[in-house]
Amino acid sequence: MKKIGIGYEDYKEFIDKDMYYVDKTLLIEDILERGGKVTLFTRPRRFGKSLALSMLRTFFELEYDRDGNPVDKKRYFEGKKIMGASDETLSMMGKHPVIKLSLKSAKQPNFREAVLQLRDEIVWEFDRHNYLKDSDKLSETENQSFKELLSPQKRNELIDEKDYRKEIDRYATAIKTLSICLKKYHDRNVIILIDEYDVPLENAYYEGFYKEMVGFIRSLFESALKTNDALERAVITGCLRISKESIFTGLNHLQISSVYNNGYEEAFGFTQTETEQMLRDYGMEDRIPEAKDWYDGYLFGETEIYNPWSIINYVSSIAINRMKFPQAYWANTSSNQIIKDMIWHADEAMKQELDVLIKGGTIEKQIHEDITYDDIHESEDNLWNFLFFTGYMKKVSERRDDRQEDVILLTMKIPNIEIRSIYANQIRGWFDKQVKDTDRGALNRAVLEGDTEGIANYVSGLLARTISVFDSDESFYHGFFLSLLYNVPNYSPRSNREEGDGRPDIVLHPNRPADPAIIFEIKIRRKFNEMQDGIREAFDQIRDKKYEEGILEDGYAGVISFGICFCKKSCIVERYI
Repeated sequence: MKKIGIGYEDYKEFIDKDMYYVDKTLLIEDILERGGKVTLFTRPRRFGKSLALSMLRTFFELEYDRDGNPVDKKRYFEGKKIMGASDETLSMMGKHPVIKLSLKSAKQPNFREAVLQLRDEIVWEFDRHNYLKDSDKLSETENQSFKELLSPQKRNELIDEKDYRKEIDRYATAIKTLSICLKKYHDRNVIILIDEYDVPLENAYYEGFYKEMVGFIRSLFESALKTNDALERAVITGCLRISKESIFTGLNHLQISSVYNNGYEEAFGFTQTETEQMLRDYGMEDRIPEAKDWYDGYLFGETEIYNPWSIINYVSSIAINRMKFPQAYWANTSSNQIIKDMIWHADEAMKQELDVLIKGGTIEKQIHEDITYDDIHESEDNLWNFLFFTGYMKKVSERRDDRQEDVILLTMKIPNIEIRSIYANQIRGWFDKQVKDTDRGALNRAVLEGDTEGIANYVSGLLARTISVFDSDESFYHGFFLSLLYNVPNYSPRSNREEGDGRPDIVLHPNRPADPAIIFEIKIRRKFNEMQDGIREAFDQIRDKKYEEGILEDGYAGVISFGICFCKKSCIVERYI
């Protein structure tokens, strides 16, 4: 079986090392036949955008071997779908100089470090084309400009603010300069490929220098993509569509393909057919339903799409250990900061919507694509739009608003088990912090005084502030209540320790011999009118399993037992007699 290329983003490596590759080469023909002068693809993280740009570079780039002969690119595409394309498309193979730039390295703590990192990325691309230096095909002025940009000022020399700003300004137009030099040398227009264009903007938003970064990216794009006569085509990828007014000012020839406004449905992510074929190729036909539940659920245009990062990790993991359970692989590739922010600052209305979504339901929101990171928290609609376009929600259906014809309403839901687990883990983390930060004095007094109403009111009040994601999970209620008891003075809580003929859920063991031990037996019910039945079951278990006898046999002076029953965000507590 072929190696699965986890973490590989270089198309040539997939071919040279004969790794498993899901054929996406028809994207080349689609871009040439249907793309704009500049085409922007926005898809969620880890959906194959970087590999796609590497494939485009491999196809288009005019390269030479050590003897100065053009490299034959056909060996990289033998047996691939693109070889069935038109002669016009295939005539573009290996015929253009290419500039490829990734902006993902700009995740830095301040604007200075971020923009200097982008400068270094640009310099590395100049160095990749250093054969232009001192070329007799360039004018003296062009040669001088190229060499100056190839040799940036050292960071420790950029102490004076004017020098620093001057350095940044000259690199804001450097891609255009490189394009002009490449066209002059090769007598061919340039293909520009820009990957993860919005990473610097997202990072700048969270680090507090968004407007400065917008200014730099706008200048970079305007010079490279708007006023550049040497440009043949440009392809840009990112996660979120940033409004034209923000950084794409004046780019009237920009074509945008997103998860909503598509046209390139199968170019990113794996289709149902591709996913099933990969599972069959590795002898995992029996795991197809499981993979679908965990990693399917996206709808790009009208095409069902699987998360490719999760699928390749899933197949690789199962190939090593057939007993392996599926995991949330995609969750580990991003900070999931937006989910955390939403949950930690959700008002009651948003909590109710999250309740609905976690339980498999849907919500309806207005769809609009032109937003900026500055706008995310301006309204709930902006936040839900951000979650939709970044892969945390999926489209179920859409309709035109009866009251406003220019408004489209999208019915959305959580795509699959993997994404639901991301929400659930963030909710659990938020709730754990709420528990940790809550004053438990009233609860401690109620426990020590045997005040069952006081215990119930305290616990129900705390549950009322969370989201109903764990309503049917007894282990959640058990862990939640156990964590509340760790501060009861002069007592040490223990869970599921054998006493009598069984294991009570929680026992508070006294530090002083004269104090009684305290037992809590926990039950859950799905309906409020069944909660008393839960209490009776707890009492029966305390009696039948002889929990109190077991405690007394350990030498404690006495024992007090409680039954506690949870239902959704409520609980009742009664003392066993």
